Amino acid sequence: MPNPFHLAIPVTCLTKARAFYGELLGCRQGRSASQWIDWDFFGHQLVTHCVAAMPSAPSYNAVDAQAVPVPHFGVVLDMADWQQLADRLESKGTEFIIKPYVRFAGQPGEQATLFFADPFGNALEFKAFADMAQLFAT
Repeated sequence: MPNPFHLAIPVTCLTKARAFYGELLGCRQGRSASQWIDWDFFGHQLVTHCVAAMPSAPSYNAVDAQAVPVPHFGVVLDMADWQQLADRLESKGTEFIIKPYVRFAGQPGEQATLFFADPFGNALEFKAFADMAQLFAT
């Protein structure tokens, strides 16, 4: 695996963060303290830091006729893992910002994608490529 990224995000309740990142997404919890939790986020280090109030709401950019929230973060999965996650999220009644679909169909960079928010409003995107060589296609 290439070098994992480290990302710290705000949350307002660590109990809800445990339910979302640990139980729903299946991330393994690492170190923690009274104000933060480290997560194994698909091989990367995600830290949820408890804050009194969330920062301002995201903006949106048009991508493939969809309103994509900015900022957002996520992971590129292989197609089978992406489909399994999409199915699990749908079965749990997840409210999607952008429902699972294939973006840029038939074009360079074709990808499966989905967007949803954590309980605190942080936007997440999970995507997959049938051909990983298309990850940086132009």
